[in-house]
Amino acid sequence: MNFIFLGPPGAGKGTLAGDVAKEYGIPHISTGDIFRAAIKNQTPLGVKVKSIIDAGGLVSDDITCELVADRLKQDDCKKGFILDGFPRTIPQAEALEKICPDVKVVNFEVDNELIIARLSNRRVCKSCGTNFNVKFKPPKVEGKCDSCGGELYTRDDDKLESITNRLDVYRSQTEPLISFYRNLNKLTDIDSARDSKLVLVDFKKLFPAD
Repeated sequence: MNFIFLGPPGAGKGTLAGDVAKEYGIPHISTGDIFRAAIKNQTPLGVKVKSIIDAGGLVSDDITCELVADRLKQDDCKKGFILDGFPRTIPQAEALEKICPDVKVVNFEVDNELIIARLSNRRVCKSCGTNFNVKFKPPKVEGKCDSCGGELYTRDDDKLESITNRLDVYRSQTEPLISFYRNLNKLTDIDSARDSKLVLVDFKKLFPAD
C-alpha cells in the first residue's frame, strides 16, 4: 500500500510512520532523506540539488518531484511506501498524481494547544538523538538520556516562537492539500491526540495489511 502522511509538526506522524513501516514492511520516506541520499551518492540530480542548496537557493518543485519519482522506483518500494513531508504544495500533489495515482492519504488531526505542549516540552539527547518529553515521557533522571546518559536539550525549533511560526506556515501552505485530497476521495482523518499505540491500532483497522 502507498501512503501519504499529512499533519502539522508535532502531530505524531513521524512516530506512526516508523511503526507502520515495520508492521507493513514498507519504507518511510521523507524528502530530507531523499535529498541527503542523492547528494551522498552524487547522482546527477544530487549534484544539482547540492549546488542549489550550497548557493542558498530553494530546490524547485520540478527537481523535488524528479527525486521522489526516482526514489519510488527503487526495489524497497515494490510493496508500498510512506511519504512524509511530500507533497507540500498543490503543484507537487498534482505532479505526484501523475507519478503514482494509487495512494491513500492519512491526515493526522490534533489541535494547536496539544502540539505546543508536545513540542515545547520535547528534549533531545545531544549524543544519540533519543527524544523525551518532560510532560508526557520524562527521562528517569532530569536532563539525562535514559539510553546513553547524554545531556538533553531543547531544539531551537521547539521554542514557542518557532513552534507558532511553523504551525502558521503549515496551516497556510500545506492545509490546502487536505481539501485537494478530500475532493479526490483519497483522504482519511485520524485523531492523533492520543497515545501512538492507540493511533496505530486504529490505523491497522482502517488499512489492514495485505
